[in-house]
Amino acid sequence: MGTLLDGIKSPADLKKLNIGELNDLCAEIRGVLIDSVSRTGGHLASNLGVVELTVAIHTVFNMPRDKIIFDVGHQSYVHKLLTGRMSKFHTLRQYGGLSGFPKRAESEYDAFNTGHSSTSISAALGLARARDLSGGDHNVLALFGDGALTGGMMYEAMNDAGHAKTPLILILNDNNMSIAKNVGAVSRHLRRLRVSPHYFKSKQVVEGVLNHIPLAGKPIARMIRKIKRRIRRLVIPTTMFDDLGFTYIGPVDGHNIEALIACFEYSKLEKKPVLIHVMTKKGKGYPPAESNPEKFHGIGEFDVRTGKTPPSKESYSDRFGRTMLKLAAQNDKIIAVTGAMPSGTGLEAFAAKFPKRFFDVGIAEQHGVTMSAGLAAGGYIPVIPLYSSFMQRAYDQVLHDVCLQDLHVIFPIDRAGIVGRDGETHQGIYDVPFLSHMPNMRILSPVNYTQLDEMLEYAVYKCGGPVAVRYPRGSDELETPIPPFDGELSLTLRRGADISIITAGRMSIRAVEAADALAGHGIKTEILLLTSLKPLDKASIIAAAMKTGRVITLEDSVKPGGIGEQIAAILEETATKCRLKVFAVPDRPIPHGSVAELDKLCGLDADNIVKEVLKWQK
Repeated sequence: MGTLLDGIKSPADLKKLNIGELNDLCAEIRGVLIDSVSRTGGHLASNLGVVELTVAIHTVFNMPRDKIIFDVGHQSYVHKLLTGRMSKFHTLRQYGGLSGFPKRAESEYDAFNTGHSSTSISAALGLARARDLSGGDHNVLALFGDGALTGGMMYEAMNDAGHAKTPLILILNDNNMSIAKNVGAVSRHLRRLRVSPHYFKSKQVVEGVLNHIPLAGKPIARMIRKIKRRIRRLVIPTTMFDDLGFTYIGPVDGHNIEALIACFEYSKLEKKPVLIHVMTKKGKGYPPAESNPEKFHGIGEFDVRTGKTPPSKESYSDRFGRTMLKLAAQNDKIIAVTGAMPSGTGLEAFAAKFPKRFFDVGIAEQHGVTMSAGLAAGGYIPVIPLYSSFMQRAYDQVLHDVCLQDLHVIFPIDRAGIVGRDGETHQGIYDVPFLSHMPNMRILSPVNYTQLDEMLEYAVYKCGGPVAVRYPRGSDELETPIPPFDGELSLTLRRGADISIITAGRMSIRAVEAADALAGHGIKTEILLLTSLKPLDKASIIAAAMKTGRVITLEDSVKPGGIGEQIAAILEETATKCRLKVFAVPDRPIPHGSVAELDKLCGLDADNIVKEVLKWQK
């Protein structure tokens, strides 16, 4: 016996269902989400919260003619199920399978690639203006969470859209969370609106009265609409969204399909910027996710019955958090700053123990970095851990406000290198090239937890300017014993006379694997481990090249501007004669998959390194 979801081949099929059937469909979708994500991992809680909302959107609007932009995009799983991708849903986040985020190349229903927060309104406004320039009349929607409103780019876009009065439909999915609890004045404003459900009801009453007045042509209709707006302003308090130029509708129950459909049908008639404030529950319909939405925001495999995940090893993020507690207990000048990621970066315990020295600025990396610069100028030692892919958002602030002033700000760079199943928008492969050209910046790269501890302590006590400490996602550590770190630029991990591998961080594991395999071919490998990526140890690099005459560089960052190219420049400038092969992430978007699969895709696995070295033997 088929299910309702089996019969949904495109959103057009939703329009054949009545309200009862749509509610039954939502229950089926929740079952599929829970079962599938329990095996593939992914963003569960956020998708459970938008089931009715997504079903209502696709019931009212005509996708793909109408366009929807998902802010961040991790809440697009229901959208994928309703747009012809049900049969492939089991491949979600697997190499070669469906992306965990919207991808234009994947479906005509995905209007814009997303992966980072607070970008949706800007993208939607661009699509709306393209529509207007082309003489189109389709609807453009942006769906974003209340967490996205902690990012300043949203207000830049709303200010522009509200001023221009460009027809645009914004849907605020308000679940009182992003990944962690939301912070700031906007969150307080939304709390006030949540307790005022009379707003939309009052609007409906006014509209109902006016609709019963006989109309005598368009001039009178326009006059009545103006009167209605004036009455609304007198009777109902305005919101920040009204003040920005949007017609505010809400709050609306985000799990009531009938109410959602009514709001969306109304929004199509406005022909101006509209914001619909929808209230949802993150994790809706799955008790473990409802009670712990932060855990189920992004989760690996889990037991559906209990919600429990398999035991996991301590991660670099966990170790960073433990080390920060120790350092902060020793030094009351240490401040921790996060961009809405206290759990993801390992700072939850710090926030609990040192609340006055902990600042969560929301999804606002630019603000967080410049605020940290101000803290440093004021005599404190701010530590602002950022995922590598999110640090990109604060490029100018790192350069302009920190590096040019040579301020003592510490940047632990989490999720550096290949991160795996979150795919191209989250790969941490660009920080080395863009930080390397910043004046006064120092970049350190640990190979295990002990070295991470030592580098963080060194960054606090022995660095006077900006310093980044980059480490990978997960728990991969180099098992080869190494001496304690005390500021050295490099160390020789293994001695050999036939070939030199120059590497750093997680890639040291691949270097050792390759060296062991090459030994089976009678090739003795020298491994130079770079503990500092800026400055580079030029003397040791030149010595390793001169010793063997053949050099391999191995890194988990993008090739253009990376360590390999910098080493090539050093060897050329010093006229050091040797053969050189650069192994780095290629200059193209890197898709989702396991870290091992992506290392192989990029040619960073030991087998490929050995194969290339053996070519030199011929």
